[in-house]
Formats: sequence, structure tokens, C-alpha cells
Amino acid sequence: MSNSGTIMIGLVSISDRAYDGTYVDKGIPALQTWLSAAITTPCWFETRLIPDEKEQIEKTLLELIEENRCSLIFTTGGTGPGRRDVTPEATLAIGTKEMPGFAEQMRQISLHFVPTAVLSRQVAVIREDTDHAALILNLPGRPEAIQQTLEGVRAPDGTLRVEGIFTAIPYCIDLIGGPRIETNEDISRTWRPGTEKRRNT
Repeated sequence: MSNSGTIMIGLVSISDRAYDGTYVDKGIPALQTWLSAAITTPCWFETRLIPDEKEQIEKTLLELIEENRCSLIFTTGGTGPGRRDVTPEATLAIGTKEMPGFAEQMRQISLHFVPTAVLSRQVAVIREDTDHAALILNLPGRPEAIQQTLEGVRAPDGTLRVEGIFTAIPYCIDLIGGPRIETNEDISRTWRPGTEKRRNT
């Protein structure tokens, strides 16, 4: 795939209660709002709201990759220890490479805010097909936690204390052959080789 053009981004909210209308899903709106502000290059969002069913999650992720040609997919919900929480299992089932560094960093960020972050089973994987690849990341379900995970930990004055995971995502998409992503550095800076050298000159 070319490193230019619009990046297709899949947003998947996984929740039995949001799916059946018990409450309004807030994960996808939070994700779309943050990403629209953070990404400065052209992007298109494919959104899905589905129940906590492993086969449905797998089917949806594969559809977003193979039919919609998404290079980046975020899921929200279904990553806890509950019996119906099967998002990590479904994500791992369709992945070809696990990316544990993302999951480790997500939990480290969340631990700055809640001690129960240790209960999260979030994972990140790459799915590789013959001519296309996608990065898939499990995010928390709460809108506040979604922003914190992507953006990082800030001091009261707004200074960034801990990098969010999105800092590394554009370069990862470069490496798997996806479109180049540029960001609004007031929200999330982008790290690529040589970035720090250019900033310091």
C-alpha cells in the first residue's frame, strides 16, 4: 500500500448494553472527537457498535481490514476480567503479530489515574494480509480514559509528563505500509526517527 492518501480508521465499541439500547454509547464519539482534533492528515472513520460476542468481534475486525481497508483500528470495551469480556481474545485470534509495548504503556498511563488499571487485559496486534496490514488496539471504555491513554499524562499546567500511545502510532503505521499520519502537536506529537534531532536544531 502507498504511504500517501487518506487513512481509513476503524472504531469499534463493544458493549452488550449499548448494543441493546440500555445506554448510549460514548466510546465511539469520544474516539472520533479526539482523533479528528489530533490528526491533521485526511482520515475516514468506519464505526461499528457490536455486542460482547467473540465471533462477532472477530468478524467485525476482519471486515474493517479486508473490506474497508482500515490501517488503524481502535476498540473500546470488553477488556476487563468479567465473563463477557472477550475483546482481547478476539483481537489476538485475528492478529498475526502481538505488540505488547502498547498494552504495557496503556496500563502504565491508566495507573496514574486509577489503581484498578491492573485489571485491564488490553492488547494490541498487527494483522497482516498479502497486500495490506492494520494495527489494532484495545482501548478503555470511558471517554476520559480513552483521551488519557491516547494523549498521555499531563501536569496541572498542561505539561506532558508521560507520553500517550498515539505518539508511536504514526511510525508504526509507516512500518506496516499504511498512509502517513501527521498530528497536531498541541494534542499529540508524532515520533519518527530523527524527530528529536530536528526539534533541537
